Amino acid sequence: MTSLPSIEQKMSGFRLFLMTVIGRSYPRVIGMQREKSWLFFDTFLPMLGVAGYVFVYRALQAPEDYIGFVVVGGAMTAFWMNILWSMSSQLYWEKETGNLPLYIIAPGPMMAILLGMALGGLVATTLRAGVIILLGSLLFNVQYVVVSLPMLLLVFFVAMVALYGMGMTTASLFLLLSREAWHIANLAQEPIFFVSGFYFPIKNFPFWVAAAASILPLTLGLDAMRQLAFASGPSLGFLSPAIELLILVGLAVAFLLAARFLLNYMEKLAVREGRLTESRR
Repeated sequence: MTSLPSIEQKMSGFRLFLMTVIGRSYPRVIGMQREKSWLFFDTFLPMLGVAGYVFVYRALQAPEDYIGFVVVGGAMTAFWMNILWSMSSQLYWEKETGNLPLYIIAPGPMMAILLGMALGGLVATTLRAGVIILLGSLLFNVQYVVVSLPMLLLVFFVAMVALYGMGMTTASLFLLLSREAWHIANLAQEPIFFVSGFYFPIKNFPFWVAAAASILPLTLGLDAMRQLAFASGPSLGFLSPAIELLILVGLAVAFLLAARFLLNYMEKLAVREGRLTESRR
C-alpha cells in the first residue's frame, strides 16, 4: 500500500511551487523594464492608437464617453500585445536558447514555471497600462463615473486570470506548432483587434459576432469594465457585468485547465521523443 503524503511533504511541495513562480516572475518584471523597445512597444504604440480614435470620434461628434472607451481600450491593448508577442512565444524562445530542457528536468513543475512567466508579464504590463490610462485621461479629459469600485477591480482581476490563462495555453501551442504559430499570430492580430472592441463597444456588432468574440477574455472584461466606469456604459454594454463576470470565471478555469493539459502532453512528448527540446536551425 502506498502511504498518503504527509502535511510536511505537501507544504514542501507548495513552497517549491511558490518559489518557482516567484523565481520565474522576478526576471520577467526586471527584464521587461530594462528592455527599452518593449517600453515603446507596450506604451507609445497603444497611445498612438488611442489618439487616432479620439480625433476620429471627436470629428464625428460621438458621445463623450466614447473617448473614455478608447482610453481604457488602449490600456488593455498593452495586455493583449504582451500575451500575443511575449507570453505566447516564451516557451518557444526558451527552446531556441536551450533552456527548455533545464525546465523539464528541474524539480519545480512546468505549470509553476509558466505561471511565473505569466505573473511577471502581468505585473510589468499593468504598470504600462496604468501609464496609458493616466496619460489618456489627462490629455483627453476623460470623466469616469464608477458604479462599484470593488466590482470593477474584481472584473479586472478575473479578466487578467482568464487572459493570462489563455496566454499560458497559447505558449504551449506556439511550442508545439513552432514557426507556423508566428504566421497564425500575424494573420489573427488585426481581426482580433477589430472584433474585441478595443476602441468601440461590441454591442455595435451582430449578436453572433459579439458572442464569438467573447471567447477572448478581454472582450467581455473590457465591456464589463466600461459599463462599471462610465455613465453611458450600461446602455452600450453587450451583457450585464454580472453575467460577463461569470463567463470570465468559466473562461479562466477552462484556459488554465487547457494549459495544464498541454504542458503535461508536452512533457510526455519531450521525454518520449525528445523533439521539443531540440532547436531548429
